[in-house]
Amino acid sequence: MTIDQALVLILFAGLFAMFVWGRWRYDLVAITALIAAVFMGLVPAGQAFSGFGHPAVITVAAVLIVSRALSVSGAIERLTAVMLPPVRSLTAHIGLLSGVGAVLSAFMNNIGALALLMPATIDAAKKSERPPALLLMPLSFGTILGGLITLIGTPPNIIIANIRTDVAGQPFAMFDFAPVGLTLAVLGVAYLAVIGWRLVPKERQAKSAGEELFDIDAYVTEVKVVDGAKAVGRSVAELDDVADACDVRIAGLIRARKRILRTSRATEVMAGDIIILEADPAGLDRFAHKLGLEIVGDAPRDRALLSSTEVALTEAVVSPDSRMIGRITGQMRLKSRYGLNLLGVSRQGTPVRRRLHKVIFQSGDVLLLQGDADSMHVTMTRLGLLPLASRGMGLGQRGQAWLALSFLAAAVAAASSGLIPLPIAFAAAAVAVVASNIVPLRDVYDSVDWPVIVLLGALIPVGQALQTTGATALIADAILALASGAGPVLVLVLIMVVTMTLSDIMNNAATAVVMAPIAITLSDRLGVSSDPFLMAVAVAASCAFLTPIGHQNNALVMGPGGYRFGDYWRVGLPLEVLIVALGVPMILWVWPLGG
Repeated sequence: MTIDQALVLILFAGLFAMFVWGRWRYDLVAITALIAAVFMGLVPAGQAFSGFGHPAVITVAAVLIVSRALSVSGAIERLTAVMLPPVRSLTAHIGLLSGVGAVLSAFMNNIGALALLMPATIDAAKKSERPPALLLMPLSFGTILGGLITLIGTPPNIIIANIRTDVAGQPFAMFDFAPVGLTLAVLGVAYLAVIGWRLVPKERQAKSAGEELFDIDAYVTEVKVVDGAKAVGRSVAELDDVADACDVRIAGLIRARKRILRTSRATEVMAGDIIILEADPAGLDRFAHKLGLEIVGDAPRDRALLSSTEVALTEAVVSPDSRMIGRITGQMRLKSRYGLNLLGVSRQGTPVRRRLHKVIFQSGDVLLLQGDADSMHVTMTRLGLLPLASRGMGLGQRGQAWLALSFLAAAVAAASSGLIPLPIAFAAAAVAVVASNIVPLRDVYDSVDWPVIVLLGALIPVGQALQTTGATALIADAILALASGAGPVLVLVLIMVVTMTLSDIMNNAATAVVMAPIAITLSDRLGVSSDPFLMAVAVAASCAFLTPIGHQNNALVMGPGGYRFGDYWRVGLPLEVLIVALGVPMILWVWPLGG
């Protein structure tokens, strides 16, 4: 082993450790690894940022912009309205939801597909009086499975397709993934509909869809500002500071029998005002004592008190790319900066009741927000929050749904026919949706998942260092030694299992970048075609079903579904076994070892 090989292996060991630790976001870990590789002499300084111009990176960014156009134009909502008729059978309901999710995610970003379908799924669960936990995990898994079907379905497919160019002289085409991916998606959806939902723990199934994520009715109360109280003459902003210290949320005022929920922070409190609070008994007692307020004992206790025609009360989930992640509630200044009043936080289905202003936001947290009804949606979009209630058909450029679909269809047709290279076809489609104002120019950069772009741009040169140093040959020899002279079929199974395991604990795009060179080297050592090995990596890298951290969609449904970390492997492990057992024969049938 050379010094460079030892250094690159140490670097990747540290990279994996940081991904598993999860304290730093994966894009920061990736860029740190890139800089370290340059200082170690593993990546030439002149090529350090070459990954950002890689066709895979450009394609991923363009696909995300086109996906945004499908979302905001209403194209997907129109399709799902037709594709999701009411059904009584639970098996049919789960099969339909996860199947529609799979179809949508084959042609758009799977996080976007989940974000569009999750509110409708929760609404359907309430109407049918079914536990959301029975529907949301199958929906998440279905949207992940759909990404296997096409080249643009998921970033690993785009990465693998471009890596094939270095081996075979041309990338995988748009529907080269379909024979294997479609088969596995159909069988996976069937498993989820017939067997998978039964493996959700009974305690999660016991929670009714009619139950609110936040049972705040018992915590809504009123306090009266009596003559001589310390609150008299003080602004709402000043009272907010006291409320934070007491772990109390001010939801509005009642003045002269008129409810005022949209108060200015400069509004002065007057004697006779009634302050509407959301607080537990201890916090309420502290707040009332500090300000000399009188608790109104017979006040109505109902969340309806906190909303009106002008002020909305909305539940939303923190998306994986939200600017709120890792920040403390108090630092965000949600009320003063965004006009949002945070009334509750739920994590893994359990409400956080203590020290709410000290909560550090995490992906998948569900927030109960109060704010201006007209601007709530725009504000949540800026913050990276996904609403858990359907918004209807009134938002966005709804009249341009068919135009957005036509741009997607044109890009797919041009790339599939070989008329235009895939990056050019989707870059042109991205320009078209912006030029036609389906995605306004101000929203273009918000459409791109920049952490994924940085991850890919940084890891591509680092992944190439594995090959240039000869480290991939060392790893391939170690895998062959572990296989003890087994044939290529068993090595293919081993590659799928290792790739799936990595994808369950780290980003799927990073897994594809790392495992693809190893797969190519293994196929060379065995003297067989690299295509089945690359296809195995593409499939396995996208199949992260054992943990909520393996895929962003799994994290998004964790809070609304009330799942625990261990719930995922109960449903996901049989699915991963099924994919390996059926995927290997399908791959070998479509992509023979002899090429």
